[in-house]
Amino acid sequence: MKVKVVTNILVANERIAAENKKIFEEAGVYVINIMSGPGAGKTSLLERTIRETDGKIRIGVIEGDIAGTDDAERIENLGIPVVQINTGGACHLDANMIREVMNELPLKDLDILFVENVGNLVCPAEFKLGEDMKIMLLSIAEGHDKPLKYPLMFQESSALLLNKIDLLPYTNADLGKIKQDSLSLNPKLNIFDISCKTGEGIGEWVKWLTALIKK
Repeated sequence: MKVKVVTNILVANERIAAENKKIFEEAGVYVINIMSGPGAGKTSLLERTIRETDGKIRIGVIEGDIAGTDDAERIENLGIPVVQINTGGACHLDANMIREVMNELPLKDLDILFVENVGNLVCPAEFKLGEDMKIMLLSIAEGHDKPLKYPLMFQESSALLLNKIDLLPYTNADLGKIKQDSLSLNPKLNIFDISCKTGEGIGEWVKWLTALIKK
């Protein structure tokens, strides 16, 4: 039966994710799974975060895309260790994909490992990778209906970064509704208004991130 097959896949993934988490803990690296729809600005967020931390936090990145290496090249140009995963059509990363590439990164020399998941508002929330935390990036240009349409993404995330707020005057997005609906799904959600283009709000995000790592 289809239900049984899907259940078996998720169970196997959780087992590998638990093994991954143990490896990351032994290496002393904190792992953050970044999720969003396509084009929300995940790579731009990483670029801004890397520049803002200015070497104070040792960062590594795993880039997940269906095809191409553009995002990994952008991160590599900043002098950051990065590995590209091309899923070849799969709409999300899974724990086994992470297992296959983790040894290509100097885990013991990192404070944070960011995993940039494939752009998708559904599947990435369902598959654990061995991360310590999931965060979600939502472009306000995507509209204020997304929290209630894709609730699991918001329920699974510890932080929500509302990107492209510089475009707010040019859209009909209701920022208040996005926040209200998001918090109704996850009252513990930390929300940051940011613009990866102008840099607005990035300092507050990095301050929160730095305090998290120090804990």
